[in-house]
Amino acid sequence: MKKIRMLTVSFEGELKAAEITAFRAAIIEKAGRENTLFHNHMGDHQFIYRYPAIQYKVVDRHPTIQCIDYAVDEIHHFFENKDWTLMINGNTFPVLINRLNMFQFTMQVWDQMFQYRIRNWIALNEKNYQIYKNLGSLIERTTMLEKLLTGNILSMAKGIEWNVDKPIKVQISEMEAPRLVRIKDQQIMAFNLTFNSNVSLPDYIGLGKSVSIGYGMVARIFNNKNS
Repeated sequence: MKKIRMLTVSFEGELKAAEITAFRAAIIEKAGRENTLFHNHMGDHQFIYRYPAIQYKVVDRHPTIQCIDYAVDEIHHFFENKDWTLMINGNTFPVLINRLNMFQFTMQVWDQMFQYRIRNWIALNEKNYQIYKNLGSLIERTTMLEKLLTGNILSMAKGIEWNVDKPIKVQISEMEAPRLVRIKDQQIMAFNLTFNSNVSLPDYIGLGKSVSIGYGMVARIFNNKNS
């Protein structure tokens, strides 16, 4: 079990998913490139391999920043600016806060299962895409995806310094046909699916690849059985 702080800030106005990268770049410029949690790069070319603690998303059509645990202390680098106006794809974007939610969340493995929806999950790299493609049945592919999703949860846990000391369970219950999305001029397979897990996950947290720009966003599904 680990208690973490979460800060979700959504802004007025609407943003398209294709504009998240530009939104992220504009925030980075306002916060200052020396503050590496906003972009996870050291210099122009060296990437810092860590779970992104600041993530940029579209939530209910609003541009949104999510700060996870220690990154909550870093958001002041943006808010201390007198002018929050952003330049996104050459257009001026006046920034006003729509909703700010700060809370403590308990990351824990439970005896019960919770239901989640994950959207635009980038599960496969070049190597395991070929393995996935060569599997002969839907059951085999689903089993592979369940293992990958379990691994993504463990990677996220490591990134927030949560030592998971119990087995994690992941069961995919519904899955749409995968679709291609474009990331950095490459077409990559993305999944929308519903899964059950015995891990409590906060809304909007990202799993998988490219979570810093909104991919793999998780939301809890509440119903009479597991609410």
